[in-house]
Amino acid sequence: MSPSDFLDKLMGRTSGYDARIRPNFKGPPVNVSCNIFINSFGSIAETTMDYRVNIFLRQQWNDPRLAYAEYPDDSLDLDPSMLDSIWKPDLFFANEKGAHFHEVTTDNKLLRIFKNGNVLYSIRLTLTLSCPMDLKNFPMDVQTCIMQLESFALQHSSGSRTSLPKVSYVKAIDIWMAVCLLFVFSALLEYAAVNFVSRQHKELLRFRRQNKSKNKEGEVHESRLTSTAAVTSTPSSTKDSKVSTNNAVAVLGTPAAPANTTQNAPGATRGGGRSTEEMRKLFIDRAKKIDTVSRAGFPLAFLFFNIFYWVLYKILRHEDFHKV
Repeated sequence: MSPSDFLDKLMGRTSGYDARIRPNFKGPPVNVSCNIFINSFGSIAETTMDYRVNIFLRQQWNDPRLAYAEYPDDSLDLDPSMLDSIWKPDLFFANEKGAHFHEVTTDNKLLRIFKNGNVLYSIRLTLTLSCPMDLKNFPMDVQTCIMQLESFALQHSSGSRTSLPKVSYVKAIDIWMAVCLLFVFSALLEYAAVNFVSRQHKELLRFRRQNKSKNKEGEVHESRLTSTAAVTSTPSSTKDSKVSTNNAVAVLGTPAAPANTTQNAPGATRGGGRSTEEMRKLFIDRAKKIDTVSRAGFPLAFLFFNIFYWVLYKILRHEDFHKV
């Protein structure tokens, strides 16, 4: 008997085999053994809470209608096109979000029938499976991603494929990023404070110059008023007195008021205050003090934060996770 004639007799139209009816119809359930070989494990996406995997899925069950004794070989390797001619389990992945078969260079499927009626069906798949995650300890978290296989006809749920919403709780990575941004912002504030304090002496000098110019204008105005009063009180018959009105007043025959020719020495201030150089050193020393304290304080604060952060999330939370 040729293999073609044997297959026609085994599962052809004349054999009475119906692929729409399961083995042991109205009898005991069909036990399907599943074996999964993980060929490669792809990326795990925290944002979409899923992972990608490439597997070989092998299913094996017994179909008494396919048992034979006429053919000498212990097993028959059939073309994948024969899969439509036999009954197959309705296995599906309940947490599947995406999947595709492999067809290069031909369909990556195997169908093998044994003498006792056992059927081996092997197929290569690439799956994207959902994996709900608890990201409170992210990125030091440990996740358990499942691969859920079910029989479709015996289940009421077809699985959820909707996108998961963003989590509403605070994750470990959120705390890390927030504290790092806080340190960066504090460093910018420290730079601005040092720059502001180091330039304060210039503002003080500018303020003193403005006050000095105002005082000089007041003194000139007072001297003009005094000279005008002196001219008015001199008798008009005085021959040795002359008045000049060309923006200046000079009284001849009377002692002239001593001119204020004394000028402040460079760096000196009025009223016995500190000199310009002393003020400059004072503000620069203040700026250096702020910078020195910051250079020691920022690294120490960040070191203490790291100790607290890693002890909390890497040790304590990790132990709590394994206890659960």
